[in-house]
Amino acid sequence: MTGFVVDASVAVKWLVGEEYSEQATALLHGGPTFVAPALVFAEAANALWAMHRRGDIAADDLAEAVETLRAAPISLPVSMPQLAAAAARLAVDLDHPVYDCFYLALSVQTQYPVVTADARFLGKVRGHPYLSDRIVHVMHAMSDG
Repeated sequence: MTGFVVDASVAVKWLVGEEYSEQATALLHGGPTFVAPALVFAEAANALWAMHRRGDIAADDLAEAVETLRAAPISLPVSMPQLAAAAARLAVDLDHPVYDCFYLALSVQTQYPVVTADARFLGKVRGHPYLSDRIVHVMHAMSDG
């Protein structure tokens, strides 16, 4: 069975209509397994709050989206403390924020690629000599994953 480490950029696209939401939603119907660090819930909720703050979504829609995410088919196979050291090493190696590297650390452990819509993160990982196959853009996930 195929699977993905789903990051918050993709999880948010399951909840609100924006660029690449259609591709992200198609993943839900494609049958892959989804895993993530528990951080996905905090990051997605924060992104939704930022959308609310900008006036893009109502407070009730924010609350409903967070509840919907809670029911999403994402398993949390490894605890944040178990991923922390690896994520920190990857952050140093990539010169990239450790938050994103939690997803990458889980990818290395599970052998599932990270699916993301975050162009900066994608670029950092794709440019790395031995991590480049650990990430896929949501637009290409159905064909690459």
